[in-house]
Amino acid sequence: MSDLLDSERLRPDRPGSDRPRSDLLGSDLLGRARAERAAPGAALAQDAAEIVRAAQAMAGRFGRGGRLLAFGAPADAAHVAVEFTHPVIVGKRALPALAVDAVLLRTLGRPEDIALGIGPRLGGGTVLDGGTVLDSGDPEGGGRGPGGSALEVARGLGMLTVVLTGPSGGVAADHVLLARAEDPLIARELHVTTYHLLWELVHVFLEAS
Repeated sequence: MSDLLDSERLRPDRPGSDRPRSDLLGSDLLGRARAERAAPGAALAQDAAEIVRAAQAMAGRFGRGGRLLAFGAPADAAHVAVEFTHPVIVGKRALPALAVDAVLLRTLGRPEDIALGIGPRLGGGTVLDGGTVLDSGDPEGGGRGPGGSALEVARGLGMLTVVLTGPSGGVAADHVLLARAEDPLIARELHVTTYHLLWELVHVFLEAS
């Protein structure tokens, strides 16, 4: 029993320790994770002005009765819709938002609405993390309906188009916000941060109007 309670035996730097050394306890993994996110995070901060412009344009559409139609990575599109329709801060206005695919966007979209596309490789028929194809036929990923991709449909309807995508960009939209990370998981983390910033800033502009 005394051996089990001997705290000295639990020190990783003690010879014969029962615990692995600190470099096996996750400290290097955490350090590597921080390092991998440092440059993409700094790049996101440098895009602050464009994020503000996108939020201001979105607030203008909401102010004129527009709705947000989110598409792309399904979990993120649903998350955005919930974020806007069910504010987590008491007193914030609930704003109309839906997660859609290309077919629903064509059916529901109006010129005063906002199309928000989210995906590390949005556009060009490329594949997202998890294997979801955004612009070449998968309706869950934004998909391609009879009239083209969700983004093409949105532009054709005259909607405000805002896209959160990966470092390569290559997407035609009113506002393109890049996650400058090749790792799709880090890109997704940046997208989550960005659309929460958009939510906060949209409310700032609406409350000031």
